[in-house]
Amino acid sequence: MFQLLRTIQARPQLVPRWVIFTIDLSMGVVALGLAYAVRFEFAPPNHELEAARRFLPSYLVIRAFAMIAFRTFAGIIRFSGSRDARRVLLSLSLGTALFLALDLSALSMGRAYPIPLSVIAIELLASAVLLIGFRITVRSIYERFQTARPTPVIIFGAGEAGIITKQAVERPNADPLRVVAFLDDDVKKQGKRMDGVPIFPADDLAEVLAEHKAKRLIVSIQRLSPLRKAAIIDAALDAGLRVMDVPPAQRWIQGELSAGQLRDIRIADLLGRPVIELDATAIAEQVGEARILVTGGAGSIGSELVLQALERGADRVMAIDIAETPLHDLRLLVHSRMGDAGEKLEARIADVRDDAAMMALCREFRPDVIYHAAAYKHVPVMESQPEAAWHTNVLGTANVIRAALSQGAGTFVLISTDKAVNPTSIMGASKRMAELVVRSMGEGQGMKCVITRFGNVLDSNGSVIPLFRKQIEAGGPLTLTHPEVTRYFMTIPEAVQLVMEAAATSEGDDIFVFDMGERVRISDLARRMIRLAGLVEGQDITVEVIGLRPGEKLHEELMSGKENLLPTHHPKILRAARAEVDRDAVRLTLEEATAAMERHTWTEEDVRNTFTRHLPEYMPFVKEHSPT
Repeated sequence: MFQLLRTIQARPQLVPRWVIFTIDLSMGVVALGLAYAVRFEFAPPNHELEAARRFLPSYLVIRAFAMIAFRTFAGIIRFSGSRDARRVLLSLSLGTALFLALDLSALSMGRAYPIPLSVIAIELLASAVLLIGFRITVRSIYERFQTARPTPVIIFGAGEAGIITKQAVERPNADPLRVVAFLDDDVKKQGKRMDGVPIFPADDLAEVLAEHKAKRLIVSIQRLSPLRKAAIIDAALDAGLRVMDVPPAQRWIQGELSAGQLRDIRIADLLGRPVIELDATAIAEQVGEARILVTGGAGSIGSELVLQALERGADRVMAIDIAETPLHDLRLLVHSRMGDAGEKLEARIADVRDDAAMMALCREFRPDVIYHAAAYKHVPVMESQPEAAWHTNVLGTANVIRAALSQGAGTFVLISTDKAVNPTSIMGASKRMAELVVRSMGEGQGMKCVITRFGNVLDSNGSVIPLFRKQIEAGGPLTLTHPEVTRYFMTIPEAVQLVMEAAATSEGDDIFVFDMGERVRISDLARRMIRLAGLVEGQDITVEVIGLRPGEKLHEELMSGKENLLPTHHPKILRAARAEVDRDAVRLTLEEATAAMERHTWTEEDVRNTFTRHLPEYMPFVKEHSPT
């Protein structure tokens, strides 16, 4: 017997469909017999038995027709669910309706009923119990003899999404799950049961865990406040649970949730900050049917700018980058995600440091909007190579804006950084100098010049989260520069939406700063990632403090002491009141630097001196020496 069940488990199509069809039809005959027996108190008169015998062929034909119409035999019985039960009920309802039609036809012709109405009602009930009960019994036996024991699961959210999640995760699969409890903040639900499972207060997680020995928590509520969600996830992680999330309903496959669609909680879910939502009307008006040029188009921000521009109806998008493989990957991503709309993307290998190339590209493409995201961004690398930072971040910006002006582009957007505020690094100083270049060369020239400034984006290339992820996969240690270092964080789609919204609503010559919420302590981020990986700090993996790297700040800033932030139409987008800029001095410096670079006399010392001269707020990093 056990061997047979294991064979059925390994071969889900072992029982042919005609066998299931025959069993269903046979149980229908049994239900008809039971109906007559119950109706006539188990002593039906002979004339009723004779009538039933004459009706039996019609009964079999009608029931068989209805079963074929709704394909009640098509499902794998051991995986039966609510849809299979619905098909059975619809089949039985159709058959019963045809039985009633026969009775009404006989009545209209003055003949006796082929089948008593009371028998029809009892037979419908008996057939439903037998056919659905058969499927439930097979599924229960199969689950009972599975080799893997179901993993106990707790669901946060005892509502409609919670019951849908329960039904999805309890379907038989390679990773069997069993819901042992619901958690909910609604006091009206607490103490009750839903689908046979008890509902507990969310704050009783520790007690529920101890009682039911759950291994996972699934967050089913779609509209849960970020702070509350972060608190629940933190509590679950502290208890050693694996935490999963239910995707939005619009992402369910054919409108149905399956266990395979559940995803592990991501670090973005633990920031406790609401997702920034925008009315994209202004973006669509600016980008729709426009020609968009994105420099650094294969990078984290650049590639998202490309995708969102195409999604919002851009006429053409040109992405330029010096990295061949990421540019190729971008083309594949766009075509896979957008289909035919991907033909609107033109990817070019080009270098913003090449003035002639930028002029030629803009002359050929004639962009309406330019998003300038090309830049060197790694602080320690640029600290040892100031000339590279100057060449790309400063002169590269000058080259692109000069080309934009020459072809009459309508809007130029510089993607800046919080590291440009009171810079302590070469990288930050170069981005601050790039802001001055935009203001000195672009303002007052008939083109809207927009500078957008924000902090770190989650999961961007080379950022701390991918680094921590690699270190966790390698078994550690996780390296922290300082236990108290903090950073602002935002997701890549959020950052790009804010950039595009700011550019679309700007009247020109603006510096926009994004409200990124509270700073996040990197040490907290590291420890959360360790717990998300199911590890224990100090036991499975260690955290090592290595000291601040050259040019790094302990805490980043979003505005300098000379700038005041003013409100805009959106609470997350703030306008910086700009300090005066000596435009002539900046333009003269660019000319002198370009000439010196052509003579190969432009040195690291020249770069540092130039930053000091133009950026009085620049405070170069001085490495602390340990006392001897």
